[in-house]
Amino acid sequence: MIPIRDDNPTLGTAWATFLIIGLNIASWIWLQGFGMYPQLPMSLCKFGVIPGELLGNVVPGTAVPLGYGMSCVVEGARNWYTVITHMFMHGGWLHIIGNMWFLYIFGDNIEDSMGSLRFVLFYLICGLAAVLVQMIMNPSSAVPMVGASGAISGVMGAYIVLFPRAPVHMLVFFGFFFTRIVVPAFFMLGYWFLLQFLGGVFSLGVVSGGVAFWAHVGGFIAGMLFIWPLCNSERARTCRQRRGVLEGMVRRVK
Repeated sequence: MIPIRDDNPTLGTAWATFLIIGLNIASWIWLQGFGMYPQLPMSLCKFGVIPGELLGNVVPGTAVPLGYGMSCVVEGARNWYTVITHMFMHGGWLHIIGNMWFLYIFGDNIEDSMGSLRFVLFYLICGLAAVLVQMIMNPSSAVPMVGASGAISGVMGAYIVLFPRAPVHMLVFFGFFFTRIVVPAFFMLGYWFLLQFLGGVFSLGVVSGGVAFWAHVGGFIAGMLFIWPLCNSERARTCRQRRGVLEGMVRRVK
């Protein structure tokens, strides 16, 4: 299932959401060379989080294959800045497009509920929580972890708390055929979280590359928790009321 859009109006322009999307695109272009060699593997090794390296569980000099003939040599240096920089790196076109699309759909309403500055703080906190959980669950991994999905998972966790019944339009594929359905946010996001959790369970003990499922789980739960202290309750109430008025207008037209 792929979300197309949500029926959840905003109070203003989501400047911070657009800024974060812009920074990710800029990183993809200038630091990762549109995913071309040699910029892509260099950016993964330099700006990605390597849990085993930060925790001292990987022997310096270990060569880590990244696929497509690329590899990364673990230096042994504990570059803690990567817990931030990894949020703006991606492993391929589908990776960055998918992440930015999810952020575009769900980020504006969460930013609306707390304001731009708080949203940036919230986003970074969720990204850090995602890294922490992934490192706890796979402390010996030497594979660079990159992507904004941990932080975006936090946005999705906050969304399911604030707007559980907001309609989300989905594309559902059945082989070569697809259709569009509308489901409440708690159904789409709950189903997504379940897939991440199950993926994390089945990935336990696996040290090779792949999807950082536990980062998604950690970010999602962090978003559900940190939305409470960072959310502006009055703004969130206004957002929900505005969506309720719109739904009422739609029902009357029908």
